Amino acid sequence: MPGLTRVYLDSIAAEMEVRGIHHLGIAVDDLDAALDTYVRLFGAELEHRATVQDQGVRAASLRIGEGRLELLEPLGDDTPVGRFLAKRGPGMHHVAYEVSDVRATLAELADAGADLIDERPHPGLFGLEVAFVHPDSVHGVLSEVVSHA
Repeated sequence: MPGLTRVYLDSIAAEMEVRGIHHLGIAVDDLDAALDTYVRLFGAELEHRATVQDQGVRAASLRIGEGRLELLEPLGDDTPVGRFLAKRGPGMHHVAYEVSDVRATLAELADAGADLIDERPHPGLFGLEVAFVHPDSVHGVLSEVVSHA
């Protein structure tokens, strides 16, 4: 079927429309320093910058060629990204997949046996709807599904 991607979750397959990788999330200690590094080294262009209170982060989206990075600085130590940094240090935090409908995708993922962090989508950068899938369901990689609201 055109436009469908088979996603494997611990040997359980689900079919859903995945448009591609929307961005890679990178946890950083200092957003301004990280922005400077990606602009200086890779010619990244700042696309958007915002504080996302309900996720406990200051975030910046960067375009690098056709791709996109999302840099995430925690607002405190007791936030998901703050705990990630304390445990693992700066680096790759998550992979975000663009889907046509986050709500429908969450239902399909749950039916396929995925452990969802978010049962319902919530607002993200760019007015996107976002939701996270637990890394245990995706071979250790925190995964995010995003769609335009």
